[in-house]
Amino acid sequence: MAIDVYQQCINPITGETFKALNETPYAYSMLWTVQPKGYVPIEHLHYHQDETFHVQKGQLKMVIEGKEHIAGPGEKIVVMKGKQHIAFNNKEEILEATIEYRPALDQEKFMQCFYGLITDGYIDEKGAPSVPMIGYMLKKMKCKAMARPASIPAPMFKMALSFFYLLGTLKGWGKLYDRYTK
Repeated sequence: MAIDVYQQCINPITGETFKALNETPYAYSMLWTVQPKGYVPIEHLHYHQDETFHVQKGQLKMVIEGKEHIAGPGEKIVVMKGKQHIAFNNKEEILEATIEYRPALDQEKFMQCFYGLITDGYIDEKGAPSVPMIGYMLKKMKCKAMARPASIPAPMFKMALSFFYLLGTLKGWGKLYDRYTK
């Protein structure tokens, strides 16, 4: 049975939570909570989606293309597709925000894979999902909602996804993908 993204997913290491709120062809939105001083992701960019963070509680610090932005309750930060960005909760309180991806593309299927890997414990010591496994799933689904780490050039990232796809095929990760998405 497929992962239900409308049920809350909790990262057991970081305490970060995700829960889908709505999906239309135009947008996918989810509730995102981050523990104090938590969630320092890698800088990345989205190829085909704009990403909007609507802050409900706490303070979001975002660096977009090297420029710092801060948003508090009732404020938002918009990251246009193709812009490198990284988000932080550098305060001593929980950050709660709604994230909206426009257009939705296949964001729900990506999140099913993301939730599945977290729930099944395929995460590293910092709580990040297995890079080879998520890479396999991105390639398998021909993900349009894909984000690329900013530090990896696009051609190298494409090669890495092909390698992860081959590795995952040999290791039988297709069974996990099917369980998460079908």
